[in-house]
Amino acid sequence: METLLQNLKDSLATALVHFYPLAGRLSTLKTENPRSHSVFVDCNDSPGAGFIHAKSELTVADIVGSKYVPLVVQSFFDHHKAVDVDGQTLSLLSVKITELVDGVFIGLSMNHSVGDGSTFWNFFNSWSEIFNSQQDDNNFCLKNPQIFRQVSGPLCRLPYSPLDESIGQSESPDLKERMFHFSSETLRSLKSKANLDCGATMISSLQSLTAFIWRSITRARSLSNDQETTCRFAVGTRIRMDPPLPANHFGVYTSLASTTAKTGDLLENVLGWAASKLHQAVTEQSSEKIASEIDHWLKSPFVLQPDQFSEPNLVHMGSSPRFDKYGSQFGMGKAVAVRSGYNSKHDGKVSAYPGREGGGSIDLEVCLLPEFMEALESDQEFMSLVSSS
Repeated sequence: METLLQNLKDSLATALVHFYPLAGRLSTLKTENPRSHSVFVDCNDSPGAGFIHAKSELTVADIVGSKYVPLVVQSFFDHHKAVDVDGQTLSLLSVKITELVDGVFIGLSMNHSVGDGSTFWNFFNSWSEIFNSQQDDNNFCLKNPQIFRQVSGPLCRLPYSPLDESIGQSESPDLKERMFHFSSETLRSLKSKANLDCGATMISSLQSLTAFIWRSITRARSLSNDQETTCRFAVGTRIRMDPPLPANHFGVYTSLASTTAKTGDLLENVLGWAASKLHQAVTEQSSEKIASEIDHWLKSPFVLQPDQFSEPNLVHMGSSPRFDKYGSQFGMGKAVAVRSGYNSKHDGKVSAYPGREGGGSIDLEVCLLPEFMEALESDQEFMSLVSSS
């Protein structure tokens, strides 16, 4: 174990040479006339990234064999319940290696203000690539090196200090968190049905599955027909910009898309009706719209509070099955499973992972209040499409 830990630490140090902002801290530059603050990543005056080794008496089966994701998994990640503004005192990136009885859990925490899911997983896989290479940094060339913006616009000056505002992690209610597996065959069938429903060919497997889980969770909540329900999800913007940005461009390049419907309309119409609404919300995320939203924020900046990510009757689809979440092997072979930490989880939060067997299968990490989870598990239409992983 000592050799593994040292190799992990050495390769992490090399990875941070390529991803140097992750070794920094958030800092502010204050001006008095006019009074404003600018936030930046200080890579010089920083103690670096975190690296922690812990031990647990749990086995791998205790983690992956449980019907619900055990709460103890949250302790396998550093910076539990931290928010972005904590990056002024906490490391922007921290690794926690938990030694299990018969395995190892590698927990990686990254401040979301400096990197999105694409940046996160590119770092994770690059770190593993460096670990596996066992080569000196001077002779090693990453397959997908991060690209940093060399020229930026004028420094954004905020009329307040976002790091001084009272922003804390909102406490989640007691939730049930469960992984549901959908095979590639099931997803092909869902996609075919959704496109057939609306006489189209452009609806994707993920949009079809998102529509399915939106309808299923809404049904489990037993909402009245006139109540509104919203489905919200992140859309990657790198390829949507004009000109498009490289896939390995470092930073946060996502926008939030959403669509709303009356419960009665959502459940009484066919699957394709909901899927087409989701597809439309995605296609609206154009380069012009994204640039307009950024310009609007620059003119009237604001800081999102954690509780703004949760609202009544919301289904929030996060992460992406397109991320290579099983590419980080660190010389130990493919991971047995992928799990996440606290991460502002709330009732209706869903995260999409690629299935371990590949082939287009998807795992959904679903967080619901206990009574809604029980109703979802009793829904024959939903459970008939869930398969064992």
